[in-house]
Amino acid sequence: MKISAKGRYGLAAMIVLARSYESSSPVTIISISEHLGISKIYLEQVFSLLKRSKLVNSIKGSQGGYQLSRHPREITAYEILSSIEISLIEKTGTVSEKMDQLNHVLARELFEQLDKNIFETLNAITLEGLLTALIHEESSETLMYFI
Repeated sequence: MKISAKGRYGLAAMIVLARSYESSSPVTIISISEHLGISKIYLEQVFSLLKRSKLVNSIKGSQGGYQLSRHPREITAYEILSSIEISLIEKTGTVSEKMDQLNHVLARELFEQLDKNIFETLNAITLEGLLTALIHEESSETLMYFI
């Protein structure tokens, strides 16, 4: 499985939004762009897809920006990636036009199992879990040890 830059940027941007969820302040694309070092224009494309999937709300005006549409514990990595990555949920085609039995076996024994495992894994990872891991990572970097 390969996740595109757009998918990775979408996950990162959603973690930035999760960080500001409790404050209820909208976050601008410009601030996310600066924070992550990602092109503003590219992020606009990502947020267009996230908004279409109803994962974010846009607030217009001078104090506007984007907010998560739900609590971070209710948004999964699968939802984010499947709203951005078209091929993530695309079914595998046939391998051989001449061998229906081979196609059936590969679909049942490999591709369906793989799709199921990807879905279960990504669906078990929440935005809140990713944010918690990030906060833990940041706090462990600031610890100083004296001998």
